Amino acid sequence: MNVSLWGIRNPVPATLIFGVLCLAGFVGLRKLPISQLPDFVMPEVTVTINLPGASPGQLETDVTRKVEDAVASIADIDKLSSTVSEGVSTTRIIFDLGRDIDRALQEVRDAVDRTRPDLPQDIEEPVIARLSLFGPTLLGYAVVAEQMAPDELSWFVDDTVRKALFSVNGVGQVQRSGGVDREVRVDLRPDSLQAFGLTAGTLSAQLARLQVELSGGRTAMGGGEQTVRTVATVRTAADLANYPISLPDGRSIRLSSLATVTDGIADPREIALLNGKPVVAISVQRAAASSTVEVGKLVRRKIAELEAAYPDVRFVEVASGVEPAEESFDASVTMLLEGALLAVIVVWFFLRDWRATWITAVALPLSVVPTFAVMSLLGYSLNLLSLLAFAVVIGVLVDDAIVEIENIAQHRAMGKSPRQAAIDAADEIGIAVIATSATLAAVFVPVAFMPGEIGLYFREFGWTAATAVLFSLLVARLLTPMLAAQFLGSSARETPEPRWMPRYLSWVEAALRHRRRTLAIALGTFVVALAIVPFIPTTFLPASDQSRTDLLVNLPPGARIGETAAAAEQVRALLQGIPELTLVFARIGSVSLGGYDNASQADVRRASITLEFASNRQRTIQELETDVRERLQDLPGVRVSFAAQAPGDRLDVVLAGKDSQQLALAGQSVEAALRSIPGLGSVASTASLLNPEIVIVPDAARAADLGVSTVDIAAAARIATSGDFRRNLAKLNLADRQIPIRVQIASASLTDTALLSLLRVPARSGSVPLSAVATIRDGSSPAQIERFNRERNIKVSAELNGQPLGNVMAALRKKPAMSSLPPGVRVVPSGDSEAFAEMFLGFGLAMLAGIGSVYLVLLLLFGNPLQPFVILGAVPLCGVGAFGGLLVSGYALSLPSLIGLLLLTGVATKNSILIVDYAIIGERDQGLSRHDAIMAACRKRARPVVMTTLAMGAGMLPIALGLGADGNFRAPLGASVIGGLLTSTLLSLVAVPAAYSLVADLRQRWYAWRAKGKMGTSLISSGDPVQESAARN
Repeated sequence: MNVSLWGIRNPVPATLIFGVLCLAGFVGLRKLPISQLPDFVMPEVTVTINLPGASPGQLETDVTRKVEDAVASIADIDKLSSTVSEGVSTTRIIFDLGRDIDRALQEVRDAVDRTRPDLPQDIEEPVIARLSLFGPTLLGYAVVAEQMAPDELSWFVDDTVRKALFSVNGVGQVQRSGGVDREVRVDLRPDSLQAFGLTAGTLSAQLARLQVELSGGRTAMGGGEQTVRTVATVRTAADLANYPISLPDGRSIRLSSLATVTDGIADPREIALLNGKPVVAISVQRAAASSTVEVGKLVRRKIAELEAAYPDVRFVEVASGVEPAEESFDASVTMLLEGALLAVIVVWFFLRDWRATWITAVALPLSVVPTFAVMSLLGYSLNLLSLLAFAVVIGVLVDDAIVEIENIAQHRAMGKSPRQAAIDAADEIGIAVIATSATLAAVFVPVAFMPGEIGLYFREFGWTAATAVLFSLLVARLLTPMLAAQFLGSSARETPEPRWMPRYLSWVEAALRHRRRTLAIALGTFVVALAIVPFIPTTFLPASDQSRTDLLVNLPPGARIGETAAAAEQVRALLQGIPELTLVFARIGSVSLGGYDNASQADVRRASITLEFASNRQRTIQELETDVRERLQDLPGVRVSFAAQAPGDRLDVVLAGKDSQQLALAGQSVEAALRSIPGLGSVASTASLLNPEIVIVPDAARAADLGVSTVDIAAAARIATSGDFRRNLAKLNLADRQIPIRVQIASASLTDTALLSLLRVPARSGSVPLSAVATIRDGSSPAQIERFNRERNIKVSAELNGQPLGNVMAALRKKPAMSSLPPGVRVVPSGDSEAFAEMFLGFGLAMLAGIGSVYLVLLLLFGNPLQPFVILGAVPLCGVGAFGGLLVSGYALSLPSLIGLLLLTGVATKNSILIVDYAIIGERDQGLSRHDAIMAACRKRARPVVMTTLAMGAGMLPIALGLGADGNFRAPLGASVIGGLLTSTLLSLVAVPAAYSLVADLRQRWYAWRAKGKMGTSLISSGDPVQESAARN
């Protein structure tokens, strides 16, 4: 069916079709969420098990290994990693992409339930959950209230603020950090316990059994059923102080005689500081299928309502992921409009006809708007990559319309009516337009099927770009000829031949005379392109210039939370001299509010300091981070590093092995090798972290004689020093919550090691001091244990400090530490290095698949197996311009520049298709000789080739300039595409005619040789001696 002819004859249905498509597009646009990156959920399940007070070594043996063994038999597991720190074991099970996450979650629960009897009885209930949150922190606030006590402010945040924020549609999680938790503290006096023969454990158990409210069954009285309830609770800490405690000799004594009872706060494990002042912080994360910008607006609106309702409470925004997404969206839309305007100006410059120009310009919105409907149906969002797809194809979308309208203008110049010119031109150019759009779509579709996590990111990019290109094809074949027939005007004006045309045709003549030399020169440019590649640095993503960065401060293992807070204040004081610094927000004992690598577990020796810089500053974020390092380099006893803000900011080398000693030696060697690479920032390893501890070693013989078990010793020590497990504690019932009652030795008494030996331990006949059944000594154990695929591993990390990831990886591979690892130790691909290799492999496969798809499309359209090779021969010609553009502009070969190379794979074939298509028409339909057909094709198609190239280059110009938000990300894409476009167009306009002529001659000779061979065989078989001799000769 001739779509163009149908559209010209039926303009109303054609217009109605696009009206419906645009209406659906606008509806889809209203539904599309806005985010910074595509939403996708890795099929990941986490198993978190808490055993308060347990060392990492104990948890690894008793919990982590058993959980790993239990889940290892589940099918389709890609990676199995565990992190064990004091009291917490977290196991991450990452499944293969495409795995049904609900079924995987249920299988993990079943596996953990089966191994539950083998786990320690004291563990808290395992928390098994799937990954369901997206991205870093959406918004972070510091809550300040001068009129409230710390525990009141903390409860206000937990009870009022969190409930209000959870009522906002799209909020997935609200987490508090800093502040305090209220609890009733029963601080025991060791001398009183010893005098009355009591242990901390027996006293805590008495309170838990007496201070409780329990059901007592049901009875029938008074003609109806009534429940029976046993109530033995107190309402205040003062009442608890007067509570009677039973003594071993049968007497009782008030609790106040044994301990000091206060209604106070628990020992803080987190602190939040805003410009040096304690605050309570909250961080908000969005849920699945929600818009970053929309949810951010709703959260801010709810915060404003809370501020109006509680005027004494102030909310200070300390972290935001809304502005980056919003600015990225605004910058992308601005670049789209600027690129479209420049492309339209290029069209007018060549055609000098406003009617033809606006007909061409209509193709842009009519190709983009319907694509929104498809994106909405597929569940996509407006993010950096999907909008980048529009930016990439903005010049391509107008190309088909340019070719159509330019060909119609040439037919109008022949004196034809607008209607007839549209019909003839559309029929003549149809195959070429379909071929160019189909090849471009064939290039973009394989991107959506790239393997690994990087493929999930680019799924939206591939389908969005391919859909927009196909809609542009529909516009060019259905709407553009119809609009030209209706509105182009009745007066025909002959377009003068460009001034450069005679010289170009002379170049083509020379190329046809020296075909092999021409193709050798073209091949030489490809060799030059390959020679340029080693001089271009490689990295994951270009360095960004954000206004906020996260500084990580680590103290040695064993540091108290007060020491970490003091170190954070020292850091703040040293950085006060930076003029661009506007806000300092510190969180001690919890992970960072934002950033890319926020997977570390909370620890009181760790502080995350958010530094906010002025947006109108002169220095880049990399220069500011260098200044911060220089100011903090003399800070004693503290390790300072910056959190990675994006992929490619940090290099992680993960070593795995079964021998822990060999693993530690390898980690030290790799750490030293990284430190020897110049220009890197902080280098750290998890191998050297040892946590100081006090080890209680029971005397088996003495313990057996006195009837004391190891469990009794551990329980007595645990309850006396930190209190019983939370589930075993007595509770103080209030109207709106329960307050735990924690029984332990007074903190002041725990600083004396000699007092620990006097702790009472339950025995067969009363209680005995701890020193009677055990010895106490100092020791150490790993502060954190990391495991990968059921083996221990060590991670050595280095800040890249703006250096290309690929160059640093190459430099590290040359070090002897990497080439001579100890036996049994190997490097495990992980983190950015794994994604980096995955990215280049994925794009390489996508390019090969795209070229193969282009060949198949051209084979179906032209029906000739050799002509597609002529057209694809233009692809290597863009290499010298693309790589040269990156080298000259100083950009690295990174993810956006790879997108540019992928785009050039399809665009380079476009010019060749236009020339080869008309040469075939000249030979086949017009009876021209091959030479004349090639020259006619170059004369007729050179101008639309130059027009489309300049239009696309103009559309990419705002991207190459790198203006606006995420400009550093887009600029390498524009540089590679514009450079590749220029060289590809200039070379293909000359080399493709020569290649077409040479291949056609070779094909003709092959057919002639085959025909001659067949004729000779038939003559020989006829038996005529004269003919046989002639055939052999």
